[in-house]
Amino acid sequence: MTEEAKKTKEKVVEEKKIARPGLISREVVEGRVIRILQTDIPGNKNIYTGLTRIKGVSWGISNAVCIINKFDKKRKIESLTKDEIQKIEETLKSNKFPLFLLNRRNDFTTGKDSHLVGTNLDLARELDVKRLKKIRSYRGLRHATGQPTRGQSTRSHFRTNRKKGVGIKVNKPASGGKK
Repeated sequence: MTEEAKKTKEKVVEEKKIARPGLISREVVEGRVIRILQTDIPGNKNIYTGLTRIKGVSWGISNAVCIINKFDKKRKIESLTKDEIQKIEETLKSNKFPLFLLNRRNDFTTGKDSHLVGTNLDLARELDVKRLKKIRSYRGLRHATGQPTRGQSTRSHFRTNRKKGVGIKVNKPASGGKK
């Protein structure tokens, strides 16, 4: 690296520290940050990889968004215009994806197929767990007690209170002392 490049990089790092103290990272320094659906995505990422940072967007959904909007997957996110970002948001909110990619097929309450993204996904998952607890199903009881819900063994994993390990000996006073 030349000296000029080092100086400009140091200036950018200083500017970022002033703007967001304590939140400096290599990704933020190298490119600007783009916000899509309340999620910060580093601008130096490709569209294909950057969209997977959004909660509820898998690699398949990211690929489908690129195909539907006819974007090059290798294009950088920082090169997107406001209109293109809005198109991406509309595509993610609409259910234009194939059925096998959706994360909410045959919803319990509505019976419809949909795809939830971001905070809506968190809220739906929380409501599902509350419903399971309320009807006292096996999975609900396992959630309530903090145990695994999908059949994992619990003999050696999912230990609680690890501070008191099995192999730790407690120092006992020596016998034969004063009575």
